[in-house]
Amino acid sequence: MKSYIQTVTNEMTYIFVLSLAAFLLAMFLTPIYTFFAYRYQFWKRQRTSAVTGEKLQVFDKLHEEKLRRHIPTMAGIIGVVSIVLITLLFNLDRRQTWLPLAAFVGGAAVGLIDDYLNIFGSNKKDAGMRAPVKFALITLIGLVLGWFFFAKLGVSSFHVPFYGDLSVGWLIIPLFAFAVVATGNAVNISDGLDGLAGGLLAISFVMFGVIALLQGNFLLAGFCFTVVGALLSYLWFNIYPARFFMGDVGAFAYGASLGVVAMLTNSLLLLPIIGLLFVVEAGSSALQIASKRLFGRKIFKSAPIHHHLEASGWPETKITMRFWVIGCVMAFIGFLVALAGGHIA
Repeated sequence: MKSYIQTVTNEMTYIFVLSLAAFLLAMFLTPIYTFFAYRYQFWKRQRTSAVTGEKLQVFDKLHEEKLRRHIPTMAGIIGVVSIVLITLLFNLDRRQTWLPLAAFVGGAAVGLIDDYLNIFGSNKKDAGMRAPVKFALITLIGLVLGWFFFAKLGVSSFHVPFYGDLSVGWLIIPLFAFAVVATGNAVNISDGLDGLAGGLLAISFVMFGVIALLQGNFLLAGFCFTVVGALLSYLWFNIYPARFFMGDVGAFAYGASLGVVAMLTNSLLLLPIIGLLFVVEAGSSALQIASKRLFGRKIFKSAPIHHHLEASGWPETKITMRFWVIGCVMAFIGFLVALAGGHIA
């Protein structure tokens, strides 16, 4: 027992060192990014129309001052470089960290192309890559990584809380891809207020890191806390009023990787609990689009729901902090389900 406690203590020490290293490296890289961002004007360009075609009148009114400030985007590249370097040098493992790192890099690559087109491209209507193209690329990444998950790691089942493992055979591949696509898209949709997505991501990665730690997946836990370290550095500069935004390069990287972490911890069904607000954010956008196309009217004043709350008179900081509180509560609920539901043997 004493030797086991010592082993866990040593692993936790190493995990927190990785997290601290990612934080410090990201803090070191931030001035370098800032120099180039302002010199080459990485200003985020807002779309001129919604997915359904109408002008974004409510959003433009709410964020008129923010758009006028010319806040740089694509800051997620700082976290990408930090996490990739730390993981490659100190925490790379075929079974535990290769897949989340591959999803992280793949999502970042898609997001980087989109951010580049947003900043320097000529498509003012879409302000970046067209949504179907982004969806197709992220889906392809999810399918390729899902095949590796099934064929190389030999995983063909997922855990159902209070029931046990449910074997689905090769269908684990599209299920894996769905986790990657859905989470990546949900995080991207949630990235609309200063500090919102970054805070919710940090909460989610902390809780999945704790689950991985208790499962004995120390390297995967190390990856999760490496991400947390980089996110804390980002939040230092992104909380209201934001100095910069993570952009799609960060949102797709973090989101796709979070979906993979949920699969590797055999906790897919905990993802909608721990990341409930990502589900709510994406769901509110989907409902808004469906309502406008089917019935010709809106459910929310503006979607996703954080913009509806803004339009209803909530200050931006209040929305962000209350969403963080809800995120923490749901993370603890997800952890309780993990303990009682058999995710941690």
